[in-house]
Amino acid sequence: MMFRLLVALCFVASCWAQDNCLLSNINVMQNFDRHRYAGTWYAVAKKDPVGLFLLDNIKANYVISEDGVMTATAEGRVIILNNWELCAEMFGTFEDTVDPAKFKMKYWGAAAVLQQGLDNHWVIDTDYDNYAIHYSCREQSWDGTCLDSYSFIFSRDPKGLTPESQRIVRKKQEGLCLVGKYRRVAQDGFCNKYRGQY
Repeated sequence: MMFRLLVALCFVASCWAQDNCLLSNINVMQNFDRHRYAGTWYAVAKKDPVGLFLLDNIKANYVISEDGVMTATAEGRVIILNNWELCAEMFGTFEDTVDPAKFKMKYWGAAAVLQQGLDNHWVIDTDYDNYAIHYSCREQSWDGTCLDSYSFIFSRDPKGLTPESQRIVRKKQEGLCLVGKYRRVAQDGFCNKYRGQY
């Protein structure tokens, strides 16, 4: 009897967790203003997707054209072919959706293994001046949760977030079901040194 009760409780907890982690339940930034979002952001933490991904020294610069179209350039350290370390540069264009904080991002990279893709690009939250939380689900499961996602915690300051911003970000991570899945991102000037060598 006790075993059956335990199994039932585990099942209920599992169902609640799955419902809570549905992509349809993820809240994004309300009244998102792309013009205030534009400019340079430094990744200070990230949750990796499956496969090759930028390791650290990740910097993104968002630009808004006169007709309101958003594009971005990004760079970061990556290791390919087991031991070839380089600073990969990427370029992305954004397609609007019905939600101002949800985009489709098409991107291209200098390295063949990072050449192109089409990802969701959701702005979960930002105060525009200090922090921003980005989220992307590359593959959705049959139950409405995400099988393969990645996320960045951005700061305007390469040295990191303020204590107040850290508290906000930690709370928002819970809504993404990604608590404990981020790792810190170093900003030690690798790409500047790399460009100086070539």
